Amino acid sequence: MCESSAQSMSKCTELTLNRDAVIDTDRISNLPDSLLYHILSFLPTKEAVATTILSKRWKPLWTLVPTLDLRDNRWEKPKCFKYIVYRVLALHIAPSLRGFRLTCHSPCNSFHLDTWIHAALARNVQQLHLEIYLDGRPDDGHDYKGKDFKLPSSLYTCKTVVVLELRGGIFLDPPPSFQFPSLKILRLSKIIYGSMNSILTLISGCPVLEDLSVVRVTTNRVISFKIKVHTLKRLHIGFKSYKPEPPDYNLEIHTPALEYFRFSGHLRNIVFHEKLAHLIEARVNIYAPEDWTRVYEIYYGDRVFKLLRALNNAKFLSLFPGDKECIAFGSIYPSMFQNVVRLNFKVTPSNWHVLLALLLVAPNLEVLDLKKDYDNENRLCWMELPDAPGCLSSRLTTFNFDGFEKLDHEVKFVKYILKEARALNTTTIKIPAKLSKEDVFETLSMFPGLSTTCLITVEKDNSLE
Repeated sequence: MCESSAQSMSKCTELTLNRDAVIDTDRISNLPDSLLYHILSFLPTKEAVATTILSKRWKPLWTLVPTLDLRDNRWEKPKCFKYIVYRVLALHIAPSLRGFRLTCHSPCNSFHLDTWIHAALARNVQQLHLEIYLDGRPDDGHDYKGKDFKLPSSLYTCKTVVVLELRGGIFLDPPPSFQFPSLKILRLSKIIYGSMNSILTLISGCPVLEDLSVVRVTTNRVISFKIKVHTLKRLHIGFKSYKPEPPDYNLEIHTPALEYFRFSGHLRNIVFHEKLAHLIEARVNIYAPEDWTRVYEIYYGDRVFKLLRALNNAKFLSLFPGDKECIAFGSIYPSMFQNVVRLNFKVTPSNWHVLLALLLVAPNLEVLDLKKDYDNENRLCWMELPDAPGCLSSRLTTFNFDGFEKLDHEVKFVKYILKEARALNTTTIKIPAKLSKEDVFETLSMFPGLSTTCLITVEKDNSLE
């Protein structure tokens, strides 16, 4: 009898759950069209079309969604994708497009691509994202060497585009005279340029540009280009090389209104022609040459120093220097970072001395975030900690150390922070699972500290194993 009762209760529970699911579905279906359009706009078009099976109410909704996100599948037959795109464009009846994304990783004919892009431009598209490889996308870690896709001339007459993103095997060769009057965000990633002036020509036709990202794949020849935009507030520069030899390039930057700067890649010759008086945040991730002996030949340390000096007005600084260039950085210290209030630093065996040097010239630092990267076995570069009081910012309130392994120099550094940071409120130490939280906490609690209000927290992070 008890068993029968239990089965009845189980069935009732199952019916209740099914009923609740139906009610939830009905609630979504009863939302106004405008809200459903908004929800569907976050889905790839293939998934948005799939919602037509839910009910009659859903059947026409995708055709009025103001975005189209068309992505081929690398394992799908190209002819099938071509048919799908033409069918979608024929059935989609939204009068204007907020966004149009076209991703072609499989081989495709440029005639069809031109037709699809023109269809988006005809609907006054505002956000245009193109990632195209005419001969198929290369495997990761390989440069694209297939046929280039030249952008249709109709693109350069578009007055409505606000966001333009170009990726992959796209050939950029803008006409000498054109204008994107509404373009505010431009992202160029690993595309092909018609000449060294292609970028400058393109951005010269963008009178209200505020956000620019340029990621270049370097070749054997020297690259020289300029970025000159007086309205620019955000700039990301990246250099990707698929060869062991570091790239060679010359970059001139004229961006007096810049507020955010990010750099990633091998560091060569970068010159800022104006003082970055409005800079708020800078993020620098430097790759080193594979052959560490080349560090001295190409003066990596000097280049790191010059770049940091140009960024010394930043309030938030994230610095992820590689190992080998920091060996050459030994006796060169950056200028005073008076404005830095937060420092995010990736520490390795070879750059502890750089971190210590930065702390000595950041008198207003409030937050220090360390993340350790010890995936290498480079020699330890250490600078003795100063004995004199007052060398560390008196405003430091927060200290985070991600990857603490209780090595001797790490213990010395944490002890120094706890001892000298008189305003410290919170210290968070993340350790690998192999260490004991209690043991680490006991060790840290024994260190003398000026701050009487500091809360020390030790956390385990299994990802550190």
